[in-house]
Amino acid sequence: MAINKEAFLSLRQELDPHGVTLVAVSKTKPASDIMELYALGQRDFGENYVQELVEKAEQLPNDIRWHFIGHLQTNKVKFIAPFVHLVHGVDSEKLLVEINKQGQKLNRVIGCLLQVFIAREETKFGLDEAELDQVVSRLKEPAAFNHIVVRGLMGMASFSENREQVRTEFRQLRSFYTRYTGLATKNCAFDTLSMGMSGDYRIAIEEGSTLVRIGSLLFGSRTKNS
Repeated sequence: MAINKEAFLSLRQELDPHGVTLVAVSKTKPASDIMELYALGQRDFGENYVQELVEKAEQLPNDIRWHFIGHLQTNKVKFIAPFVHLVHGVDSEKLLVEINKQGQKLNRVIGCLLQVFIAREETKFGLDEAELDQVVSRLKEPAAFNHIVVRGLMGMASFSENREQVRTEFRQLRSFYTRYTGLATKNCAFDTLSMGMSGDYRIAIEEGSTLVRIGSLLFGSRTKNS
């Protein structure tokens, strides 16, 4: 299935007045599909799998801003550290330490989002409130994390038809984001709240999202194994 150009243009008209960044989630989709959106001006693309991201980054224009939005294992950080624009799913201090380590090796500051667990599904990843507070406290230490910058928070709502539940979960994430927005440290620049996907992005925007991750609306449905 080719990309849905009409949906893309409609999304741009919907998001741009709100200043919301569109990340086109291109996992499992060929480079040719990405280039179709690139030709229309899209530059932010999201991938869930390290190997696939590395392969696509080698094939595609170097001004693409690559977002890693999947669950990232510490032993795979080194493969994307040289070029990734933003790591969305930082769900442990251990992972943050590894990203900082790889950034130091490359003399590069790597953008990160802390992933917060807000859903009612145990299959989702993320920090709980106490863990989030602990990580943020570590960021305040002068010598900590010189090669990362935490740009904000990311979260996934429950996959549910209950729109009020989804709204409540997004609202909870926004409250955490607001709590830390004024944090002034050299490695924090809270300006990004990543929440909302194809099925719930409108609710996310209403609740304060600054970045949405849209896949199926643009690229069609995934394969069964994706």
